[in-house]
Amino acid sequence: MRYVILTSIIALIILGSVMCTTTQPAATAPIAELPDGKAFAGAAACQTCHRKIYQDTRHTAHFLTSSLPDAAHIKGSFAYGKNTFTYSNNMEVVMNRIGNKFYQTGFVNGTIIQREAFGMVIGSGRMGQTYLYWADNHLFQLPVSYFTPIRDWANSPGYAISYIRFNRPVPANCIECHGTYAAAQILPDNSTIYNRQKIIYGVDCERCHGPGAAHVAYHTAHPADTVPQYIVSTAHMDRQLKLDACALCHSGIRNLLQPAFSYQVGQHLEEYSTERTTAGELDVHGNQYGLLTASKCFRMSQMDCGSCHDVHQDEAKNPGLFSKRCMNCHSKNDTCRFRPENGLVLSENCIDCHMPAMASAKITFKMERDKAAIPDLVRTHRVGIYLEETKAFVKGLQ
Repeated sequence: MRYVILTSIIALIILGSVMCTTTQPAATAPIAELPDGKAFAGAAACQTCHRKIYQDTRHTAHFLTSSLPDAAHIKGSFAYGKNTFTYSNNMEVVMNRIGNKFYQTGFVNGTIIQREAFGMVIGSGRMGQTYLYWADNHLFQLPVSYFTPIRDWANSPGYAISYIRFNRPVPANCIECHGTYAAAQILPDNSTIYNRQKIIYGVDCERCHGPGAAHVAYHTAHPADTVPQYIVSTAHMDRQLKLDACALCHSGIRNLLQPAFSYQVGQHLEEYSTERTTAGELDVHGNQYGLLTASKCFRMSQMDCGSCHDVHQDEAKNPGLFSKRCMNCHSKNDTCRFRPENGLVLSENCIDCHMPAMASAKITFKMERDKAAIPDLVRTHRVGIYLEETKAFVKGLQ
């Protein structure tokens, strides 16, 4: 199965160019530079020639997966009565705003034990968000996150609800999957320091197409040249290289062979990191790449991630759209052996039956004072037959 929306869009942008190897200066000062001399122009430089794609991508979960902390990006409420997460009668975290800054303050028996300012938002908010704070040039996770299904504050994943924690360090490979670039250095004690001035938030154009300063400089100087230069093209990559670009972040937490941000799209991922989680593991940080490649749909076709996903568009929560892409390969006559009653047309939603959202074993949220944790729901990318989930889905429709 080959779905060509993503490929054709990218082909219009970059018709077969190769990775930038130039040291040509950019038209404007680069916002960050890699050790090999390649420099980032920033996605705003892309909109001169690629305005529609630039505007469309501003709404995607990839682009919104990290940002500076402000009222537009933090989902939780800071209003009185809605800004407290209570652990117990004598322990709570209060979220408050002072001017343009946002804080989480931990209290035990009414006494402040720690107060930290929001320094970075992680997550688009489609499923939830967590937040980081700066301690000098180190990043740590704040104790309280936001859980979208309940539209309220919850404990940060992995943090206990029996005591308040501010001490989880955030390594660079976390930012690698939630950002385009961060200048980071691992110290002898294995802690990570960042250059705050050289962080590019969100998974943006240059995360997939490579540092673009030389590309922008060349085409600014040569506007008549329509053959893209000094940029990464995914349009004509082989299947595995395309898959590698997604597997970097969608194959689970990986064993690093080289430092975070070393890998660039178009290179062989196995030279930079290896899979840690098994193909059968489903989770937020599980191996969705492994689940997909274990599917019969994948093994019996030449599909890749772009066959179903157009990364330039916000397509979340649109099972009908993805189901149409299933039908590009599966005819309407042989799609389902399951025959529901009441004339339901299941071909309009293949996804909730064959790729159901299932409970996470690792990412759970505890509401304040609750003893039981609520699991996050993660859509599996192992395309298969799930009888119980299908029955539940059909019952819900009826």
